[in-house]
Amino acid sequence: MVINLGTQNSIVNQFISELRDASVQADSLRFRRNMERLGEIFAYEISKKLEYEEREFVTSLGTAVVPVLKQFPIIGTILRAGLPLHQGMLNFFDHSDNAFVTAYREHRKDDEFAVQVEYASCPELESKVLILCDPMLATGHSMFSSYKELLIQGKPAHTHLVSVLASIQGIEYLKRVMPKKGVTIWVGAIDDELTAQGYIVPGLGDAGDLAFGKKA
Repeated sequence: MVINLGTQNSIVNQFISELRDASVQADSLRFRRNMERLGEIFAYEISKKLEYEEREFVTSLGTAVVPVLKQFPIIGTILRAGLPLHQGMLNFFDHSDNAFVTAYREHRKDDEFAVQVEYASCPELESKVLILCDPMLATGHSMFSSYKELLIQGKPAHTHLVSVLASIQGIEYLKRVMPKKGVTIWVGAIDDELTAQGYIVPGLGDAGDLAFGKKA
């Protein structure tokens, strides 16, 4: 299942428009904050799909029965670009454990590249809900490689893949390689073009550089 929040009229599109706007991107603090806000919105929408149980809470005047989460999801992030998006989700899922993966493109001759995963830190995932987020879903290879690396810690009951911007090619790739059941893909917008170098057009540029400064 693919859920595109950008197809609805909501504040999501305002935040995405500012992420794309080259005149706004010079303000890295604002860029990070907009990513964080989108993480909060994704977290709220995903929370509607989770399992709840009723619990009693004692107030100063009586007892209230409230449906609360049976279990908080594990929030996974691809470093470094995913950190602001991750923080937004953690603001809402504040009792969640966390996973981190380092994945990068190893460029070879011409326009060829391979995704390399160097490190992963992850709690046990068996039968839990996993949210794996990365701001940009271009080819989809980084997301899938990171997902496979995390499976070392167990098979999740359900996996939510979250990206602010995705390409059509990246979406189709994940639909081919991910399990047919137990996976939901969440995006804020889907762009039509993917260059030979694997960059989304119009996209927004390098999310990691815009959030934290250019790499050497």
